[in-house]
Amino acid sequence: MTKNENAYIVGIIAEYNPLHKGHAWHIQKAKELAGAKYCVAVMSGDFVQRGAPAIFDKYTRTAMALEAGADLVLEMPSIFAASSAEDFAACGIALLDRLGVVGSVCFGSECGNMEEISRAASILASEPDLYTAALKEQLKKGFTWPQARAHALSLTGDFDKELLDSPNNILGIEYAKALIRRKSPIRPITVLRQGSGYHDTGFSNVFCSASAIRKELEANASNSGEGLPTSVLQGMPSFAGHFLEQAYPVFLNDFSTLLNTALLRMTAASDPFEQYLDVSDDLAARIRKEILSFSSFEDRIGALKTRQYTYTRISRALLHLLLGITDQEIMAGRAADYAPYARVLGFNRGASAVLSDIKKRGTIPLITKTADAGNLLEGTAWKMFQKDLFCSHLYQAVVSGKYHTRLKNEYTHSVVMKS
Repeated sequence: MTKNENAYIVGIIAEYNPLHKGHAWHIQKAKELAGAKYCVAVMSGDFVQRGAPAIFDKYTRTAMALEAGADLVLEMPSIFAASSAEDFAACGIALLDRLGVVGSVCFGSECGNMEEISRAASILASEPDLYTAALKEQLKKGFTWPQARAHALSLTGDFDKELLDSPNNILGIEYAKALIRRKSPIRPITVLRQGSGYHDTGFSNVFCSASAIRKELEANASNSGEGLPTSVLQGMPSFAGHFLEQAYPVFLNDFSTLLNTALLRMTAASDPFEQYLDVSDDLAARIRKEILSFSSFEDRIGALKTRQYTYTRISRALLHLLLGITDQEIMAGRAADYAPYARVLGFNRGASAVLSDIKKRGTIPLITKTADAGNLLEGTAWKMFQKDLFCSHLYQAVVSGKYHTRLKNEYTHSVVMKS
């Protein structure tokens, strides 16, 4: 198979937190628009980009993605899955690119205009002087990074304000930018986001948002014995109920005690908060001031939130402290080209040809058994993989404690397969 024959595989970068009808539609639409037979999904593991635990574990979400039409699900390395939009996108694109078999990547956006997304991405990839100067000026004025970048980009080109403010547009621009910087042959495709907006929490549209489903599940968490809310089931594919009956949802505040303990332990050991990702000197000082509040995860975020620090930025910073993700780890991960391995979470048995082609043409190890990783990885790749295991074991510990059930760990849990 030559390089230009990769069109039979389309890639998707997702969280499926949780998977809803819009996601299932996107998988099928991606295959249609790309003319692809197979879909490879790069999915966040047990923690997600907004700085929170995934509502359902990665194996449950993998099984649902396969049922929805994905053929292979790979785990995004955890240090980038819970990072900024830029690193999240760069890692997802790097992983798809290094597989050596993906011909296109398809993502949803609020604008649905690939030409506009590519134009903005080109500016961000080249960083012209006008853009750089405007960005620095806005940051000095105290604007958040997203606000400063949007303003700088608007000065460099005539862009619609919504293009720079909408979350899926922003991610789409980052995907396109990563492709440009890698000089990747993968073709970007965007589809117009259908139904509710990313942050919408209502159920009025055919395709509701993942945010709406999470909010409803959390609101009904105390009534778990009464079954799943009808609104949730209506927002998800018909097969979802089967999987969710066996799932254990967790929420940000379920990790409050672990966070409080981690902060106390770091303080006692004189472990500087500033070495952790997204924790500036100022934010570190604010965290120390609140160290003995022993409040919930969400309350800590509220107490730390300012004009300069967005809710998501603080949530990610606290999560990095909890998971022990440092600036040094991120720099090492970037130097290793973001994705130095491809860990398989699940696959469709009918897509065995995809795995075979990846083994032949990929430039990174393909990990299907956790126990084999030690023989396949070394250096930064091995350290990143160990962090993945730690993050998932921490997540599993919280689930086990909350629901008083014994779960499989990362060494005993098998790859999800759909026949």
